[in-house]
Amino acid sequence: MIEISRSVAIPDSEIELTAIRAQGAGGQHVNKTSTAIHLRFDIKASSLPEAYKARLLAASHHLITSDGVVVIKAQEYRSQEMNREAALARLVSLIQELMVEQKSRRATRPTRASKERRLATKSQKSSVKALRGKVRGGE
Repeated sequence: MIEISRSVAIPDSEIELTAIRAQGAGGQHVNKTSTAIHLRFDIKASSLPEAYKARLLAASHHLITSDGVVVIKAQEYRSQEMNREAALARLVSLIQELMVEQKSRRATRPTRASKERRLATKSQKSSVKALRGKVRGGE
């Protein structure tokens, strides 16, 4: 069981973990061992609450396919077990991140004092720049 929150957990049977060969340079070790982990998690077929499913399926995230499957590839470590833990941690953090309710923005207006300060600095800069011009005949 992978715990998402105090009340929500995902059974291990719903997560498909596959060991694959890691990409990139690494010599003999990387060429003969399957240390990278490919994680697949079907949101629609999971036992998550409906609110979680709806929120995850509505999100446009690069780890979620159009079919509603979360695909994570973990290959940053040299051991398969550490990559497995990293992939599961990324799945949990993805779900927790997408379940956070965003605060709605409340429109505000600038105060009179802030408007006056802005206009004062504007006119000051304008006068400084006006003094930078060519010097007219000093006669």
